[in-house]
Amino acid sequence: MELTQEQLDERIAVLKRLRSLLEQQRAKFAEYLNVLEKQQDKIELDDGDALIAHAELEQQIVASISNLQKVIEPVKAMYNSNNGQGLAEQDKAGVKDIQNELDALQKKVLLQNEHNRALLRVHLDKIRRQLTEVQRANPYNGRRSIYAERYPVATTIAIEA
Repeated sequence: MELTQEQLDERIAVLKRLRSLLEQQRAKFAEYLNVLEKQQDKIELDDGDALIAHAELEQQIVASISNLQKVIEPVKAMYNSNNGQGLAEQDKAGVKDIQNELDALQKKVLLQNEHNRALLRVHLDKIRRQLTEVQRANPYNGRRSIYAERYPVATTIAIEA
């Protein structure tokens, strides 16, 4: 089956769009991995303010990746519907290479994210233990306040004239 020039141009446009979207997504994942690696350093340094900033940045990047994925899926479906028919092999290989790099980056991101979560769990446990120790060391812990009432207060007042 011979393709018309219009069909070929359309397929090339889809391929170029898919390639550019995948490159954008790859760049976003690389940025996300960088943020996660820096976040690991901040966790180890107990820098709470920096952790908050990194978490906000992380949310923005994840939202951006999610939005980009919503665009990629239909373009990918269009690309797969014609099976790359009529396209140069090097173009198809280029898209496959980008997809493989993207998959490898996604795996690295997931591993780093899990590592950071484990570090945060350890850090939170340490903080909980410190809080418990402070409560135990408090000499007033468990004692009744001298200002607390020991007897019930009357609720009725008798007024005589």
